[in-house]
Amino acid sequence: MSARRAFSGAKAVPPFDPELSVVLASLSAEYRAPITPDNLRARQERDAATRPRPTVEDLRADGRFEVAELCVPGPPDGPDVTLVSARPSGLTGPLPLLYYMHGGGMVMGNAWSVLPRLLRELALPLGLAVVSVEYRLAPQAQYPGPLLDCFAGLAWTAEHAAELGVDVDGIVVGGKSAGAGLAAALALLVRDRGGPGLLGQLLLSAMLDDRGGTFSSRQMTGTDVWDLTSNTTAWRALLGDRQGAVDLPPHAAPARATDLSGLPPAYVEVGSAEMFRDENVAYANAIWQAGGQAELHVWPGACHGFDSLAPRAALSRDALQARTRWLQRLLAHPVAERTA
Repeated sequence: MSARRAFSGAKAVPPFDPELSVVLASLSAEYRAPITPDNLRARQERDAATRPRPTVEDLRADGRFEVAELCVPGPPDGPDVTLVSARPSGLTGPLPLLYYMHGGGMVMGNAWSVLPRLLRELALPLGLAVVSVEYRLAPQAQYPGPLLDCFAGLAWTAEHAAELGVDVDGIVVGGKSAGAGLAAALALLVRDRGGPGLLGQLLLSAMLDDRGGTFSSRQMTGTDVWDLTSNTTAWRALLGDRQGAVDLPPHAAPARATDLSGLPPAYVEVGSAEMFRDENVAYANAIWQAGGQAELHVWPGACHGFDSLAPRAALSRDALQARTRWLQRLLAHPVAERTA
């Protein structure tokens, strides 16, 4: 029996990229097991214990980057928010900024673990500053808490752009999976509150829709590494009894938005073989229908988190190049010059 069939069963699903198929077939049953309400707490504890969390000194990478942890005022009636600020060393002048929300289904992950790749793959070659947000996780904090944490951190960052050495007119919000869903929600919230201004939104395999009603969400159940069972558990943790409610606001689940006008240009990336495929394609299409700008990439044979699972795969390298080129076009000004 092939690794492809052993992993996916007999269900008709899009074929995985050959390199990714090998990686997926090698994953343990424990890794592939869906998150449920019964095992959520244990999965959170395991993630916190095993996910690498580099220190500030680790992130500085022998002086290649300037890194600082910042504790800034949080939302009204909420706790302070931790931001991890990083930039390539030796760059002068205000730098464009990627304001980033980590993934983890809104229930796992942290602001530190995503930074090594972001700094190496985007910040260094593009001369970008990065601020990664440590937002509160569900179910300990439910909507709108995590989103308001991200907004408070963004507002503080924009207000203190000069002292951070970043260009207040060059802020891109971004994230992967749940972080991309937060980035999309943050762009909507910023639009509706009238600022701070955003240059763009980088949405990678975004978690956008709490309803779980798309074809791809059902098609990939039991096949992708993040499926409908895990997704439903995560949305329930974030929204509680409001999950699936008719009147749920778009700031809670951006796929609910009926008006996507007035948003900054979006880069939307998703795999053809992941459950978020259809909601991401629909979101890009809704931006176009509202007269906005979106660049959509549906990577053939890509599962959820493909570039993290197999960063050296050809498909992962192609995806990185496409993101980089989009950011280069969006920024549209020379990279800051290094000091001697």
